[in-house]
Amino acid sequence: MDNLEKIEAQSIYILRESYREFKNMCMLWSIGKDSTVLLWLARKAFFGHVPFPLVHIDTSYKIPEMIQYRDDLVKKWKLNMVYGQNKEALANKQTYPDGNVDRIQCCKNLKSGALKHTLSGDWTRYRFDHDVQDYVEDSNKEPYTGVIVGVRADEEGSRSKERYFSPRDKENDWDVGDQPPEFWNQFKTDFSPGTHLRIHPLLDWTELNIWEYIQRENIPITGLYFDRGKGQRYRSLGCYPCTGSVESTSTSVPEIIEELRSGKFANIAERSGRAQDKEDGGGLETLRREGYM
Repeated sequence: MDNLEKIEAQSIYILRESYREFKNMCMLWSIGKDSTVLLWLARKAFFGHVPFPLVHIDTSYKIPEMIQYRDDLVKKWKLNMVYGQNKEALANKQTYPDGNVDRIQCCKNLKSGALKHTLSGDWTRYRFDHDVQDYVEDSNKEPYTGVIVGVRADEEGSRSKERYFSPRDKENDWDVGDQPPEFWNQFKTDFSPGTHLRIHPLLDWTELNIWEYIQRENIPITGLYFDRGKGQRYRSLGCYPCTGSVESTSTSVPEIIEELRSGKFANIAERSGRAQDKEDGGGLETLRREGYM
């Protein structure tokens, strides 16, 4: 068994254990490479069927190609897709692109706040109806109390403090200093009633692992990760006002893998093109303590 097979087996085990232990679960799908690998693993874990809803937080500032890619896969794979949005903040122009708040507050409004209320069912959720081929208001208002997330420990500093099974309080706030130990692949899955849980099956994967797995499994990903003739591509995806590209001529998955193996980005953070990270002191801990993915 090679390394990819080992980490794949571990992630599938975490997914199955989560489904067995926790009710009212969902999985966040940001449309990026990591959460798409996570989606692929979920389909493998449950033999082609994903037995819980996928949730996307739509800030309305995602690159349009990302949304098109999302909906194409939803239709092709018959996914149970739900999205939520902070319509009030958008209507009142409480966003960074409108010039009324800084990037951190914009993320709190459009991501953290929207995520919290989408998970709780306080705000309207929209579900893809495969009969009408469009999103309709979701009649299910039950809260999602377990959330599967595609974060990796090597992606940025605050994520390295996570656990595979990471508790939050009822407000989705994260107490970094109060995390359960996870030694020798022994995981705590019995939590107090009312605990909101984040589950991280990709925690020990690296950026290189992700791309190697995409190549091995031939996983379809958005073309934004590839150079289209301008010598630039996206390494990390987010809202277009705050996400920059990197200099790269890679036009295929094997070329990206070779680029990572060469050490070209060895001293450049994967999220270096994400402007909100810089405003948060170089990391995301402030945002993540308050519910950011």
